[in-house]
Formats: sequence, C-alpha cells, structure tokens
Amino acid sequence: MDSGIEPIDRGDPASPDEVHLPSAPPAAEAARSLRVPTPVDSDLELMDVPAAVVCVQCGQGECICESERSRSGIVAIVAWERPGAWGERLWTTARSTTSDAEAFFELLPDGPIAPAFRFAATCELLAITSMALVLVPIAAVVAPGWLKHLALDDAARSVALRVVLLGIPAFAALLVAAHVAHGMSIDWSAGRVGARRSASRALRFGLYACGWDLVIGPLGAAVVAMREGVSASFGLLGLASGLPTRATRAFLRGCYRLDGERAKKAIAGSYVGAAVATLVATVAVLAAIVALALA
Repeated sequence: MDSGIEPIDRGDPASPDEVHLPSAPPAAEAARSLRVPTPVDSDLELMDVPAAVVCVQCGQGECICESERSRSGIVAIVAWERPGAWGERLWTTARSTTSDAEAFFELLPDGPIAPAFRFAATCELLAITSMALVLVPIAAVVAPGWLKHLALDDAARSVALRVVLLGIPAFAALLVAAHVAHGMSIDWSAGRVGARRSASRALRFGLYACGWDLVIGPLGAAVVAMREGVSASFGLLGLASGLPTRATRAFLRGCYRLDGERAKKAIAGSYVGAAVATLVATVAVLAAIVALALA
C-alpha cells in the first residue's frame, strides 16, 4: 500500500529531497541563554566578605607561630619572639624599641609575658654590667687610693664583691620594676579616661621598654658605633630625648585608641603612678642591698 511518503536519501548531499535539521545556536548565544542574572549593586553591598589575614612569618591564615595578632587584625611579630640567633634577636628588638619606638609600640600586640620578661631581664643585666665596667677605670682616675684599698684589703674587697654581685641583679630588677610600673600606670590611666583596659599588653609595653636602657647605655653605644658608625653612636643621646613620651603616646593610640586631650591626661597620670611605684621599689632595693652587704 502506497502511504504517499517518499524515502529520504541521506547519502546524497546534493539530493533535492534532503531534509536539513536546524543548526545549534552559537556558543555565545547558548552562554547568554544560560547566564545567571548578576545581583544588583544593593545586593553586593549586603555581601560581607571577611578579609584574609595571614601570618607574615609562616604565611598561614591559622598561624602556628608564636606570634600574636593585635586587636586590629595586624600580625605583628616582635623580633625577640621569632626563632633565630639569640644576640641578633635581642639587639634587633632593643634597637627597634629605641629608633623606631613609635611604630614598635603602636603595633605591639598582645602575647606571652615570659619572653618579654626574659628580654627585659637580659637587657637590664647587660646595661648595668656595662655601666659598672665603665665606672672602674673612672674610679681608677678619680680615686686611685680608694680603689687600691679595695684591691688590697681583704675585708673591704669582700664587702665590695658582695655589693657588686648583689647590686647588679638588684638594680637590674629595680629598672625592670620601674618599666613595669610605667606600663601598668599607662593601663590604669587609660582606664580612668574611659578606654578599655588591657593589662597584659601594658605589661608587655613595660617589659619591652627595657630595651631603651640597653641601647642608650655604654654597651649599646659601642654596638651602634661598630655597626652604624661613631656619629650614630653620638646621636643616641638626642634619640633618648622625649623617648618615653613618644612611645607612650604611640602605645595609647595603638592599644587604647586614645589621642588628643584624653591621651595627654593618660600620659600625665601614668608618670605619676610610675614615679610613686619606682620610689617605693628603689627604697626597698637599696635597703636589701645594704642589709645583705653588712650581714
């Protein structure tokens, strides 16, 4: 039975009876047809994408180093708290607390107390020891008879030795206590003018401020002269002028977000508190040295 439908010859492309199927749309048109509408500007403004903060030492977002992040999210790593050579870490940190005091203390983060305490104790012991070594030749010129008496008399030599062995650690402890009192007074004064207190960070400020005594002392001057030249060594005295105030102002700005008149009030209060605490500590240390030397 004839259905009336003629067969299609697919083998001959020139056949007039060939049926042409519709061609696929171009790739660009297909992509446009499947494109998801982009959000409008108001939707983008509502999207909260947190900023990625990585450690500058290990490069990881979840830091496994001993460093600490400050409240602002900036990763600040104190050189003393990094791995490396002991002497280089000590000097780099002490030099930063002095020559770059404002930047150092403004970004000083929260962190462990033990490394900061070891830094403070080391700096003060080296500073006091170098000062004592400088005083010996001065005494030889100014009072040679007294120095000869100490060297030849057994009793006098014994007392002098005890004073030196007890006095150097005692005065180092006194200087550490003075710096700690300064740091804690900053925290107390900042709280009085309405800032949020941060005792641990203020304590670290006081401990790392002990780097001033190492750099500005005789040993620091000698190291600066060897590394940076004699002119830089003489420049340390000018650098020391106003150093505690500059560092305190920077620390108030970075830690407590205080500036202007409120910062001035906090600075004034911190100096009063530090002076009282240092006076009490000085009397206690001197009394202890005298008692042990005469015992």
